Amino acid sequence: MQLATPDALALLEEKISSKSARVGIYGLGYVGLPLALRFAEVGLEVLGFDIDAGKVQQLNAGGSYIERLMPSSIQKALEQGFEATSDFARTTEVDALIICVPTPLNAHREPDLSFITDTIDAALPYMRAGQLVSLESTTWPGTTDEVLAPRLRAYGLKPGENCALVFSPEREDPGNAHYGTKDIPKIIGGTTPRCLAQGVALYQHAIHTMVPVSSTKAAEMTKLLENIHRSVNIGLVNEMKIVADKMGINIYEVIDAAATKPFGFVPYKPGPGLGGHCIPIDPFYLTWKAREYGVNTRFIELAGEINHYMPHWVVEKIADALNERSKAIKGSRILVLGLAYKKNIDDTRESPAVEIMDLLQAKGAQINYSDPHVPVFPHKRDYHFDLQSVALTPATIASYDCLVLATDHDAFDYPQLLQHARLVVDTRGRLGVGRPNVVAA
Repeated sequence: MQLATPDALALLEEKISSKSARVGIYGLGYVGLPLALRFAEVGLEVLGFDIDAGKVQQLNAGGSYIERLMPSSIQKALEQGFEATSDFARTTEVDALIICVPTPLNAHREPDLSFITDTIDAALPYMRAGQLVSLESTTWPGTTDEVLAPRLRAYGLKPGENCALVFSPEREDPGNAHYGTKDIPKIIGGTTPRCLAQGVALYQHAIHTMVPVSSTKAAEMTKLLENIHRSVNIGLVNEMKIVADKMGINIYEVIDAAATKPFGFVPYKPGPGLGGHCIPIDPFYLTWKAREYGVNTRFIELAGEINHYMPHWVVEKIADALNERSKAIKGSRILVLGLAYKKNIDDTRESPAVEIMDLLQAKGAQINYSDPHVPVFPHKRDYHFDLQSVALTPATIASYDCLVLATDHDAFDYPQLLQHARLVVDTRGRLGVGRPNVVAA
């Protein structure tokens, strides 16, 4: 490892300023790959790292495994100097290391930083002075200073002296046509002011607006606040949905009416639970860390409990709806509509639809799913279904005892569903009320 260079950070500054810096993206998933393509688009060389050899091979052949990223965009990036690899020894070739790996929870709902630590530990033997490290993975406040910085220092790399270290959380919103990678303001905090300046200089090549904050902890907390805000408000409307259902009130009508107030109210829509990699997980990173300071985050944890309960609520509604038709869940043929965690995307991370399928199967139901964006059930750590998406025809729709609208993709033919389905349990308020074959959940 090369450490003794005259003002390695000055050389890095020059490379970043002149756009000759080579960017390494570690983790080529829903966050890392769009970022890699954006850096390539603005003229920086990009080397993408991923431990999945299949993904690497597919990318280098000009293919894409993310629906919204067309193969043509991959091919264009390859022409612009993008390359994917699984060889961490090539870390020495890059000037910036941007870590975009998952941060899941373990079985006890505690933070699992193994993807972060495994990535940095694999790269460290090949790192050198004059490199920038940016962590984008969502985590608890203090991770950058307490986990990454000591590892760098153990290899003689001192943030602010011969390397730079920043935290800049991803803020992607898959399926949002109005805000792509370049459009979403970039939060960034540095270990030192010089680190911050280097990070801002790099990212501003690719992203229009920079939002520097005072520290990496402040940047880490910012991302958690954003997602906790959504989690708490979704938890609120999910609880209101249950209360309204018991009272015979259409919660979606109530939300739409409340949303006409021109101030003081933000409409959040209830659903079958929380999905995506951020909102169901990120609040627990703060609750876990807060215990170190003797703080019980009861408000946040209550929202998490409500949202975690919603798939069970849906299954109870399915059971009641089938019972009204003299059927039990056991032995019933049930088709779940929509596997993605929200409409019009192929991202199934933490999707409540998957948990609903698992709960129904455990009760003896014959389960299938239909999702135009997810043709084959993906590999998951906690769930396994050997299934492919069912094509929706009048005959197939009519063959199921119950359809569960878990994700309201625009591609579904809703008039066809209403015409041919024996029973639809609607978790998204898409089908309205007053239809004999529709039950709200």
